[in-house]
Amino acid sequence: MTMKKQIQDYVKYIKGILTEDRPGTDWKEVAVRHLIKIEFYQHERMVHLIVMALFAVMEMLSLTTLLITANLWALALMIMLLVLLVPYIGHYYFLENSVQELYLIYDVILSRRDRDQNS
Repeated sequence: MTMKKQIQDYVKYIKGILTEDRPGTDWKEVAVRHLIKIEFYQHERMVHLIVMALFAVMEMLSLTTLLITANLWALALMIMLLVLLVPYIGHYYFLENSVQELYLIYDVILSRRDRDQNS
């Protein structure tokens, strides 16, 4: 299963729990498990940020080399790096937005937990 599919499935799952809002749901446990998932996805996001940044730096170096030397190998390298960089940017964008969405979901979980504690 890809990371993208895993995150999408988890978001669907947790939103299902929030939609059902069954009496007796242990929101404290849901919050703890949700935080663990957020930590995993934050780690994934950080790794992809580092990889994406390295590819961007290599892309800029190959562009600089191309402009200075007008070497066709530098052009080939630049194109290959660009082909890899664009999907990395797209995947990082997805990860960033997903983690931000999980933060908002966590706030809802906390409000449910507080509501049930005060009842």
